[in-house]
Amino acid sequence: MSTEKSSDDVEKMSFEEALKELELIVRQLESGQGELDASISAYERGARIKAHCEMKLKDAQTRIDKIVSG
Repeated sequence: MSTEKSSDDVEKMSFEEALKELELIVRQLESGQGELDASISAYERGARIKAHCEMKLKDAQTRIDKIVSG
């Protein structure tokens, strides 16, 4: 699984890529299979990806607000 990647690559992900990986991580964690350390690492990566997605959405909302008010 890609949970071993560095946090640097998260910042380079598109929203769609990040969302897809986050969905995979959630499925993996929900399955309850896997070792504890791997699950913790996956959770930590998921948290970084979630924050990245939230930032992307906030940026998009800011851009839309500028267009609408502009």
